[in-house]
Amino acid sequence: MENDEKRCEELVKRLNEASEAYYNGREEIMSNYEWDAMFDELTELEAKTGYILPDSPTQNTGYEENNGEREPHEFPALSLAKTKQVSDLLKWAEDKPVWLSWKLDGLTLVLTYDNGKLTKILTRGNGATGTNITYLKNAIKGFPLKINYQGHLVVRGEAAISYTDFALINDMIEDDDEKYANPRNLASGTLSLDDPEKVKERHVCFYAFTLVYLDDNIRSWGERMEFLEKEGFTVVEREQVNADTLSKAVEQWTEKVENGQMDIPVDGLVICYDDTEYAASGNVTGHHAARAGYAFKWQDVSAKSRLLYVEWSCAASTISPVAVFQPVLLEGTTVSRASLCNISEMERLGIGKECTLEVIKANKIIPKCISVTDAAGICEIPKVCPVCGADTEIRISPKSQTKTLHCTNPDCTAKHVKKFTRFVSKSGMDIDGLSIQTMLRFMNEGFISDFADIYHLAEHGEVIRQMEGFGEKSCENMIKAIEKSRKVHPVNFIYALCIPLIGIDAGKKIIANGGFEGFLDRLEQEKGFEDIDGLGPEKSRSVLEWYGQDKNRASLQDLLKEVTIEKVDLSPDKEGKCMGLTFVITGDVHYYKNRDEFKAYVESSGGKVTGSVTSKTDYLVNNDTTSNSSKNRKAKELNVPVISEDEFVARFGK
Repeated sequence: MENDEKRCEELVKRLNEASEAYYNGREEIMSNYEWDAMFDELTELEAKTGYILPDSPTQNTGYEENNGEREPHEFPALSLAKTKQVSDLLKWAEDKPVWLSWKLDGLTLVLTYDNGKLTKILTRGNGATGTNITYLKNAIKGFPLKINYQGHLVVRGEAAISYTDFALINDMIEDDDEKYANPRNLASGTLSLDDPEKVKERHVCFYAFTLVYLDDNIRSWGERMEFLEKEGFTVVEREQVNADTLSKAVEQWTEKVENGQMDIPVDGLVICYDDTEYAASGNVTGHHAARAGYAFKWQDVSAKSRLLYVEWSCAASTISPVAVFQPVLLEGTTVSRASLCNISEMERLGIGKECTLEVIKANKIIPKCISVTDAAGICEIPKVCPVCGADTEIRISPKSQTKTLHCTNPDCTAKHVKKFTRFVSKSGMDIDGLSIQTMLRFMNEGFISDFADIYHLAEHGEVIRQMEGFGEKSCENMIKAIEKSRKVHPVNFIYALCIPLIGIDAGKKIIANGGFEGFLDRLEQEKGFEDIDGLGPEKSRSVLEWYGQDKNRASLQDLLKEVTIEKVDLSPDKEGKCMGLTFVITGDVHYYKNRDEFKAYVESSGGKVTGSVTSKTDYLVNNDTTSNSSKNRKAKELNVPVISEDEFVARFGK
């Protein structure tokens, strides 16, 4: 008994340490697989001994964040009971209609509305209190700032970041201490940032999963979710089932994850009663409400395989190890690769030159090595970069003591992958099928070292078709997208060149003053661009300094052999309705597709759009004309008219 109690204390300590890191967006101490195994062991020991510590994770609903102003929840955000057995779900469902939905793997938020306006956003925190992050209301997608319903409304949902955005953001982070272990870790770290603009860049999206309270009585959970959708919320996917159809539905939803159809991270499923009054009538403990819902977590399936070799892949400034092993069938798909993260993780696992790996698919998506047996020999750390051949060095992070491998060449192509991402982006050459991960793989294979090399990827088609994640169709689509991009708008081409300080707006001004040929003439004659309204000496100097570097000049000449620049006329309409006027556009728009389209119309009509309200601003366009935002306050202070988008269209539209 004494040994069992000591084990309980040890498990509580380790689980709480892991939760503290997990909920505060720091580097993970253990995987979900390990956490679940320890939690299950703790649950069994507590049931066996009756020895339950007050801070046991079986008794608490979450973990307090370290930052921000804390407030009590109006309605406690309790946990759901969890199971890995479908039979438990069937027993819980009884003979009542229930709803099946995703258990999203993000950060739970609680939104409050009064009189049709969003008044508060709290994180879940420990379930009783949360952190107030209302200042991020304009930085998170998936919910409206205003709704038609005028009563008191409380909505709970999950803020999540997609796997696509997670991979893109993580690969852009050069400091290994700042990288994130998974999308949930990234979402947590993102919502602790102070700068709303940085949060907005990370594409956090809110998915409502329950309507906690509204003044009107809507008893059906399904009808409540429909109500939220009509009010403009992004609502979690759902399906109504009963005890007879539940098992089949769980199987079908699980297949969606196994087949890679989910870009939003999920770590299980949830069922809840359609009858919300019945759901609220169950017993409530300090940890969960018995009838509020039931969470289903998938059984972690592992497979063992022999290591073939460790592949080292350079991304940004870091060279990361990837285990390549004999293919195994795991969760319905064949797996032969798993990231080993860094040198410290390799040492923790005990990776040898030869060894047997135990591999799982975390959340049924990401292959992860969880243990190593039969290790023999030493796995050598490469002394040269796989991309450029320069010397490597091992660095130890002062914060986490993590060992990572780095290329010492500041001009290594892989360190400038951000430029290649900009080059292929929609605002640049608009080439589908070339994600940052794909380009890094091509760089590590030696296929890409300059922009023009992208137009010769077809020469490596046979090799690319054999690479994991590629096939005949995907390779063909990528090559078609590359060929399509050979004809390009001059503004997009200038943006794609990655000239410092020169974006789409500056590109438009350059092309409107002499066209693309004029741009090349100015470069050759070193004439500069200061005479172009809106560019000025700093941007002019930046363009000339860029062109003054041999490698950039050569890159431009090589590209011009591969592409055709379209002939366009961007001269503003001299009789346009916006001629001579300066506008600031803020907030959401509805008449125009987005603010970029709005801005394009203003400029094509002879006007100008700036980012801040000054004495030179003629109009501030804001659909929330009565808000107390900083731009509205500044406009009132300077006597600048604040008009809605509809007013703008009536006065200045086509």
